[in-house]
Amino acid sequence: MTWVLASSSPRRKELLAQAGFTQAQFQFVQVSPDIDESQLALETPSAYVTRLALEKAQAGLALSRHLPHPKVIGSDTIVVLDGQLLGKPTDPQDAERMLTSLSGRTHTVMTAVAITNGKRALSRLCQTQVSFTSLSQQDIAKYVATGEPMDKAGAYGIQGLGGCFVSEISGSYSSVVGLPLVETRALLAAMMEQDDTL
Repeated sequence: MTWVLASSSPRRKELLAQAGFTQAQFQFVQVSPDIDESQLALETPSAYVTRLALEKAQAGLALSRHLPHPKVIGSDTIVVLDGQLLGKPTDPQDAERMLTSLSGRTHTVMTAVAITNGKRALSRLCQTQVSFTSLSQQDIAKYVATGEPMDKAGAYGIQGLGGCFVSEISGSYSSVVGLPLVETRALLAAMMEQDDTL
């Protein structure tokens, strides 16, 4: 049996190592699946992020067929403000626009995690409320200039410099970083338990 993380994210790699520390000899490899992340018509944010996590896990499984009995973990994170998705910014101006919209307000971070072994798939969704302090345009410009926002949903990283903007969080910190630890541990255990009953 081989655990596989269908993500190249160093943040998710660190979090998965934490989530699996109670599993005996827990080790995993990483693959980088490439999927179409377009939102479907009339698809809700929660359905969208859950579908992407499942599709990433399934795409990761296709890349892991050479491994013995792979179990693949996929995850996706989105930021939602006023019902609108804030994905990764397309350019610095887009990052500034996103951060301006988040300034002084509370938004929702949704992270879905999914595990599949090819025969079954399990998933969980975690929603966290994150409040930003009010940001000046100078704050925003200096932060965007660091480059940190450019590969992150909502144009900020709570575990990095962007954490300075977060005034309050209600929910899972690890979910905002990119992988909810409690939900991931539960899925790991559930997949192991199902295998034991076969």
